[in-house]
Amino acid sequence: MSSEEIGLEEPIIESVSEPAPDLQEPDPVATLTNDLQRLQAEYANYRKRIERDRLLAHEMAIAALLSELLALLDDIDRAEQHGELTGGFKAVADQLNAITTRIGLEKFGSEGVAFDPQIHEALMHESSADVTVATATKILQSGYKYKERILRPARVSVTDPATE
Repeated sequence: MSSEEIGLEEPIIESVSEPAPDLQEPDPVATLTNDLQRLQAEYANYRKRIERDRLLAHEMAIAALLSELLALLDDIDRAEQHGELTGGFKAVADQLNAITTRIGLEKFGSEGVAFDPQIHEALMHESSADVTVATATKILQSGYKYKERILRPARVSVTDPATE
């Protein structure tokens, strides 16, 4: 049996007589310029990333320090509520509050606002017909935040609407 009877055709081999296209050497100045531009962009991105990381580390260090001071600030608040904040102790407390405020520590938590589990921690729970939504009716301990980061949620007593 021949290849024609089977239906197979012999492959056609063409010779390539065309010369290969001229491969031009890249311009060394253009190559070096492109490399330099790429390196400059990488370096600029590196500097931005390092600066962003440095600022983040700085903010985290300040937040850690402020978190350690929260117990002291709570003691000062309790002393003020009981009328024991007088004399030299009051001057020191006022200075400490002024410094932490200047750094960026914000105190939050007020009675009568809607309960938000993002910024409130419920310690007590009651029901009442006086409210229509879950409400923080008593602030047991103020919350603190630093640059939109919650250092401690406000600890509150929550009143839910009475169910009938």
